Amino acid sequence: MIADREALLRRLHELRTEHRDLDTVIARLDSSPVDQLQLQRLKKRKLKLKDEISWLDSQLLPDIIA
Repeated sequence: MIADREALLRRLHELRTEHRDLDTVIARLDSSPVDQLQLQRLKKRKLKLKDEISWLDSQLLPDIIA
């Protein structure tokens, strides 16, 4: 169980790093003339990463019953 948690934490770290990198790339591309299709693909990838990050966060945090 601890190994699973560590694997999830590693994956979460990788996803957050990629998300942050994409944010930087998108900001740079947004400020210059660029292929809009490429920019859309990057933004969709960033949203997909955000969804994966949210899912992993929910897997790592215990459910708290109020």
